[in-house]
Amino acid sequence: MTNDKKVDINTAKTLGILPEEFEQICNILGRTPNFTELSIYSVMWSEHASYKNSIKLIKTLPREGEQLMVKAGEENAGMVDVGNNLACVFKIESHNHPCAVEPYQGAATGVGGINRDIFTMGARPIAQLNSLRFGDINNPHTQWLLKGVTKGIGNYGNAFGVPVVGGEVFFDDCYENNPLVNAMSVGIMYKEDLISAIAKGEGNPVYIVGSSTGKDGIHGATFASADVTENSADDIPSIQVGDPFQEKLLLEASLELRKSGAIVGMQDMGAAGIICSTSEMSEKGNSGMDIYLDKVPLRQSNIEPWEILLSESQERMLVVVEKGKEKIVEDIFKKWDLNCANIGEVTNSDTLRFYWKGELVAQVPASTLVLGGGAPQYDREIKEPEYFSKTLEFNPSSIEEPSLQECKEIANFLIKHPNIASKKWVYEQYDSMVGTKNMTTNCPSDAGVVNLKGTENALSMTTDCNGRYVYSNPRIGTQIAVAEAARNIVCSGADPLAVTNCCNFGNPYNPETYWQFSQAIKGMGEACRKFNTPVTGGNVSFYNQASINGKIEAVFPTPVIGMIGVMNKKSQTGLAFKRKGATIYLLGKAVNDINCSQYLYSYRNVKLSPPPYFDMEEEYNLHHALNGLILEGIISSAHDVSDGGLFVTLIESAMPNNLGFDILTDSEIRLDAYLFGEAQSRVVITIDEDKEEDFLDMIKLTNIPCCTIGTVTSGNIIVDDEPFGNIKDYKKSYDNSIGDIMSK
Repeated sequence: MTNDKKVDINTAKTLGILPEEFEQICNILGRTPNFTELSIYSVMWSEHASYKNSIKLIKTLPREGEQLMVKAGEENAGMVDVGNNLACVFKIESHNHPCAVEPYQGAATGVGGINRDIFTMGARPIAQLNSLRFGDINNPHTQWLLKGVTKGIGNYGNAFGVPVVGGEVFFDDCYENNPLVNAMSVGIMYKEDLISAIAKGEGNPVYIVGSSTGKDGIHGATFASADVTENSADDIPSIQVGDPFQEKLLLEASLELRKSGAIVGMQDMGAAGIICSTSEMSEKGNSGMDIYLDKVPLRQSNIEPWEILLSESQERMLVVVEKGKEKIVEDIFKKWDLNCANIGEVTNSDTLRFYWKGELVAQVPASTLVLGGGAPQYDREIKEPEYFSKTLEFNPSSIEEPSLQECKEIANFLIKHPNIASKKWVYEQYDSMVGTKNMTTNCPSDAGVVNLKGTENALSMTTDCNGRYVYSNPRIGTQIAVAEAARNIVCSGADPLAVTNCCNFGNPYNPETYWQFSQAIKGMGEACRKFNTPVTGGNVSFYNQASINGKIEAVFPTPVIGMIGVMNKKSQTGLAFKRKGATIYLLGKAVNDINCSQYLYSYRNVKLSPPPYFDMEEEYNLHHALNGLILEGIISSAHDVSDGGLFVTLIESAMPNNLGFDILTDSEIRLDAYLFGEAQSRVVITIDEDKEEDFLDMIKLTNIPCCTIGTVTSGNIIVDDEPFGNIKDYKKSYDNSIGDIMSK
């Protein structure tokens, strides 16, 4: 067997392999691995590929439900029944480290990779969302990252032809050198058309299809499993390069291939490239493969066998074909002008053998490489961070209650704040209308809504997480992330169905980070069980911290929740006030709470406080009541109270139709808590005069706290009879704040 490079414990360390893991590899093979084999284990046992420091906790999440057709870990993405013989395939993943170094290609290939996860299962992507985190927007480096990421998402997604229908953008200093770029894709297919990522049938040929293979992305999975440092830019070869036009061709060819009856299984090549696809497909089918690397189409000549194995060149798939049907497959890819090369065959053993020009260059058991197989699984040390107890020391009475006059200043401050102001500078770079299925373009709502043509239903989808809440209390903060996602789905008029997640944390070997992670997973599990939204899969991204000038700073723990729901009879509820004179109601409890609010954090500069008020039972009851009101057609608009509090919610509902509001506050609650507090489980609704009696009769039956807070006006904003300005002025500030900063 070829073994050009000397391998020892030091080689293992340079590849990110722990000493005990190197010993385990030697025991598995019964010998010292050669460099190619060690490289295989370095990527397949990396955190990014093996989930070795998270899998035990991830398995505690709820993963059962009548609606589930594919459970977490069974395929490339989750799959749920959405009625009418249709299934929804969806997933969210991170591309954080690549974006920290090369934001354009990092974001573009993140979009490409998550879409391939969807269509490799036989579904056509119909919608995209993204959840983005950056540092101080006034920092030139942050602006460079933001411009590169948004351009990468826009250019790739627009060319590929799938609309962006939702998402979020959040700014905080903790993300300064380690941005978070989480991409979500949602697809639709007929239930019987599922393509499994499986290899079986001795002698069945194995094809690599799509783009040629180069050196881009080599050791990308390992790169994603290490800290960002001053030298990370040296790892540019670990950043993949995307081509959305090739991806579009690959999509159409793959969906045509699905109908051909010629394939056994198919999997996209994302992290770890050929070695990941061959090992995962083989392990799933209890088989092995013989692969001839010299048959792989290459775009450069000076590339070694181990580099071919580990390359993360984009727009590629591995396809196992039924023997005798090779020509069917080859003709399809010839039609779409894509590579289609027979590079090996399935064997009836657990062994993966890789050859280069007749020489065996690597031989490893497939089952030892994969998640849930031979890859190591660890329990890490847990320690409650010192800061956590300090959050409980915050006393709201230490903050002087503002006057009504100062509340005007606070309102203007918050409307312009990058975390609250419109993200139109970002989303206008995305195509939101391609495919003509987006129902929220002319009817903005709390979640993206996509039409399911030919049915009476629609899909609702959202991404949500407030990392500031999670940092304050990881368990409750993550419960809030799930609850807010479900609340947004319900406010849009749909029933929450299932969850995908993208867990962004620091170094798992740091006991305080692992405490945050373990608490977040516990909170996520509790909330998902409560709202009957099982977890279909997702992504864990550790090492989101930057070592700059010798100091390591981790990001806020940020477990982003991607949730989908089903809307029956297309009963979409928008967030916009519809007409002057409508009564404005607040559903949910008004609470004397300013904890962890954007107002407290940014305007008052209090960085440590408990999470905002949250009661899961109250939240669940609110969803149930709101859902019933929407189904009865009683509600004119619905918008949840979240970032910025009640005042921001009212402004966001007033702006679409240039209407205003006249409200009264509650004398028993602090002005800042009433207007800007972020207590959860609250929704602002409007009721037209002819529906008010029905509403009052129905709401009495629910026991949900409910109070009239005011009426919709023609454009003026009035609080406690005090003029607060006109909606057009707020709209101007809200719409232009980020654009003005980015244009400086």
